[in-house]
Amino acid sequence: MPRTKFKPDNQVAYDKVPVQFKVLPGVREKLKAVPNWQERLREFVEQLITEQAHQKDEL
Repeated sequence: MPRTKFKPDNQVAYDKVPVQFKVLPGVREKLKAVPNWQERLREFVEQLITEQAHQKDEL
């Protein structure tokens, strides 16, 4: 029987297509050493998008 490897905490499923970007050498390993890095990065991205939307509204 297959074992569940990942269970999201949110109510909505994540997009099937991941967001990917290039980083400088060594950043990937350092990032993976940060506790709860994936969730923290998701929160940061949401904050970045929200800030951008507010800046656009102010123009």
